[in-house]
Amino acid sequence: MRLLLSAAGLVLFAAPLPALACSVAPGYRVPTNLELVERSELILLATVAPGDVERGSDEEPTIAIEPVAALKGAMPSTPIALSAMIATGDEVQLSNPYELRDAHPQSFAGACTRYAFPSGSRVLFFLDRDEGQWRGAGGAFSRWAEDVLTDDAPWLQAVRFYIEVASLPADERLAALAARRDELGALGDDPVAQLVAADIGRQMAGPNAALRGERPAPPDGDAATASDDAEPAAPGPEA
Repeated sequence: MRLLLSAAGLVLFAAPLPALACSVAPGYRVPTNLELVERSELILLATVAPGDVERGSDEEPTIAIEPVAALKGAMPSTPIALSAMIATGDEVQLSNPYELRDAHPQSFAGACTRYAFPSGSRVLFFLDRDEGQWRGAGGAFSRWAEDVLTDDAPWLQAVRFYIEVASLPADERLAALAARRDELGALGDDPVAQLVAADIGRQMAGPNAALRGERPAPPDGDAATASDDAEPAAPGPEA
């Protein structure tokens, strides 16, 4: 499967997408948002559509992501196929537009990465190439694929700024982060500005703490759901 990142301390077992189980090795660090921006080859705003392989098939299901804008990297000329599925029924859960720290709640429900997307949703994807194919970047619990339905979505604002910061020389980045944090923090009557300022502060704090083999706690409000869904699948051969 193309979601594997065992070299980064993550092991996913071969299983149908909804039943994916992952284990996180001690020492694994969830990338910060700035690290995710720096490490991704392509940051693509795209619309989700059904892929050539649908759920229920003997083959691994796919979605097609139709490019809207490339924030980093070259703009693809055709839709990209990703190993994921179209969300239906109770699986349809959009990203919280005001959450900038934690990944989509589905990441905490067994697979450690988001794997189901509503058809027609607009999503900001962070991608890398693996053997010539695109796959999600960032690894377990990263914000590699979050819904951004409007052009002024806080996540989109933050990522555009982090792309600017990542293009600066390393010794200029902290000052740029501090300046924008202070600028937004001064807008006391703008709650979205406060959210983005707080996230910038988290980037200034440096890398996330290393996990000790346990999964991070799910965001508030998602703990019960993640607990219900996080029973590990029977291990298969490592892909």
